[in-house]
Amino acid sequence: MSDTARTTGFARPWVTVFALIFVLSWSGNQFTPLLLLYKSEQHYSSLVVNAFLGIYVLGLAPSLLLAGALSDRYGRRPLMLVGVVAAICASGSLAFSSLGSGPLYLGRFLAGIAVGVAMAVGTSWMKEVSQAPHDRAADFGAGARRASLAFTLGSGSGALVAGAIAQWTPFGEFLPFLINVALALPLLWLVLRVPETSVSGGVQGSLREQFRIPAASHKRFIRVVVVIAPWLFVAASIGYGYVPVLLSAPSEGFGVAYATLLCVIMLGTSALIQPVAKRLDSVSSARSLLIGFGLIVIGLLGAAFVDATQSLALGIVAAFVLGAGFGIGLLSSLLEVQRIATPKDLAGLTGLFYAISYVGFLTPAILSAITPPFTTVVLLVALAACAVIGCLLVVVSNRKHLPGAAG
Repeated sequence: MSDTARTTGFARPWVTVFALIFVLSWSGNQFTPLLLLYKSEQHYSSLVVNAFLGIYVLGLAPSLLLAGALSDRYGRRPLMLVGVVAAICASGSLAFSSLGSGPLYLGRFLAGIAVGVAMAVGTSWMKEVSQAPHDRAADFGAGARRASLAFTLGSGSGALVAGAIAQWTPFGEFLPFLINVALALPLLWLVLRVPETSVSGGVQGSLREQFRIPAASHKRFIRVVVVIAPWLFVAASIGYGYVPVLLSAPSEGFGVAYATLLCVIMLGTSALIQPVAKRLDSVSSARSLLIGFGLIVIGLLGAAFVDATQSLALGIVAAFVLGAGFGIGLLSSLLEVQRIATPKDLAGLTGLFYAISYVGFLTPAILSAITPPFTTVVLLVALAACAVIGCLLVVVSNRKHLPGAAG
């Protein structure tokens, strides 16, 4: 056993980081399939339910932007510990939803913080413990693949467990959150056993300077990665957030189960397609990003067809295609970020990428706000057309700005 393994107590620290990302991602997505439950059982209006989603973004966005840069300065371990505490407090608060909307607002805000830390800090930490001296057998892309897989599996598992409990037991308002607390508590100890990998060497320069991310000005990041980033969560939010709403009439009576099924299919597909995404990735081209982008376009057109036909079966197909596009696009983007970033701003650039990505999560709310005067079919087709324009921009930019080129 290596010296690192002896000091940490684990021969493979990446396994613990995987568990951290998995459980924190679980805490963020367990709420999604319960939206119909809160509307039917606790009689919250659509406006209030959307507010529960919005408060999550208020916790997520600053966490994504700040946690990564702070971990570059102070270390991965203390920031990830904050994320674990936030996840425990979030699920603990959500378990008391019967007391009113206050625990729900607080829980969703804290869940946003937890997921933001998992995505920004956890992804960077995973990359660093998936290379020598911590894992000499791993290749360059192992960290990105493991982080992406942990995020998608955690998100899917949270939705699956919560949705199944809500659909088939009377304990849906609190039991899913208690399960997440039970999973997260051991991480308070495990996180202390993972080696610290931040290369900052302690506090250097002013805190204000730490929030500068030099790699963010890299032309490859601006003209390729940033273009596709929002579309990743456009795909996710449409696939398991919007399509179930569009099919609420034909799925009446088992709406929670159907919403859970779409979520699991989409995120499960995203996880299973990781080996394909690995083979598609290329330093000399953006083919993997373009394939992911193309699948998202097809999935958005499929969602329009789903609304027109009200077909539950086609809803499943659309979730499958959007999940494939999301999975390929997410892993490919993370690999791009890791090639562009320097060791000193890896977490900061990763957090910025995710913050831009999550803009797409607002898509269902925007579509709902402008329906009418526009129809859902027209809006989804228009959205797919905008995605095609994004594909063309990536094609043009890729010819000029390959990874590692001068910014």
